[in-house]
Amino acid sequence: VVTNVSASAGALAWLFASWVRGKPSALGMVSGAIAGLVAITPAAGFVDPLSALVIGAVSGVLCYRALLFRVGRGLDESLDAWAVHGVGGLWGAVATGIFAIEAIGGYSGLLQGNVDQFIAQVIGAFAAVVYAFVVTYALARAVDATMGLRVTEDEEYVGLDISQHGEKAYA
Repeated sequence: VVTNVSASAGALAWLFASWVRGKPSALGMVSGAIAGLVAITPAAGFVDPLSALVIGAVSGVLCYRALLFRVGRGLDESLDAWAVHGVGGLWGAVATGIFAIEAIGGYSGLLQGNVDQFIAQVIGAFAAVVYAFVVTYALARAVDATMGLRVTEDEEYVGLDISQHGEKAYA
């Protein structure tokens, strides 16, 4: 139940956030649903449907704003993995420490007065961010040093399906 609630809330929140900016889309709504699913994943066994609604809605807006931040800075990223999975997962981990209900998962969160669990969630979430950044940076440097990290501008223009794989994905 909580996964459905969070996905729906994320989809609608992303849709409304993009509507405020003037251009809602079906792809954006799907991205919002995924953002809600990503955010509820760490909290799913610890929260009630009302908390899932809040977690999903906040995730939809946060991830949409992260997408706008990335685009506004001209950063290149495939599939918006950082905007949806990174930001949504970070929010979900922290939100678990806020909304956890002892009667559901055996642990209480900040709203039930357990500051220690909230602090543990924040420390764990940011440790994961640091770890992911350091390992990704090291791997990217290694790949860039051995075979290159980007294709040429001509290969990108032609399309990676043709230039890299010799295949035509779309007629």
